[in-house]
Amino acid sequence: MTDVTLCLWYDGTAEEAATFYARTFPDSSVDAVHHAPTDFPSGKKGDPLTVEFTVLGAKCIGLNGGPIFPHTEAFSFQVGTDSQEETDRYWNAIVGNGGKESACGWCKDKWGVNWQITPHVLTQGMADPDPAVRERVFTAMMTMHKIDHAAIEAARAG
Repeated sequence: MTDVTLCLWYDGTAEEAATFYARTFPDSSVDAVHHAPTDFPSGKKGDPLTVEFTVLGAKCIGLNGGPIFPHTEAFSFQVGTDSQEETDRYWNAIVGNGGKESACGWCKDKWGVNWQITPHVLTQGMADPDPAVRERVFTAMMTMHKIDHAAIEAARAG
């Protein structure tokens, strides 16, 4: 059987990040912490080297590899939400814990990992068979940081 695990590079903070994700998202956990058997370029013997964790059911491993490879927007977790309350909860958890807002539902956590907090109403609007609806939804989204469900629904309705 083949399986996939996402590997995320951290600068010594993989366990802290994994603990935050496990506390913030359902179906998330810290599964194992593996300590370095010897000194390594960005740490000492006994430091956490890798952390196995799960985010929203996705298997991940955090590698404490040092500062050489920072996270970029080229990778993000996209989290689909059903309500404004759920969107607000995840957005506020990430941004309120040292993260940063970005545009169109994107934000970055304090470890540099990018997140898209994406309401289903937005993805449904962007997939609408009517091109005028898609344009209105897209235009509304482009004005937002955190996605506003009511504004997207209004744009979709015309």
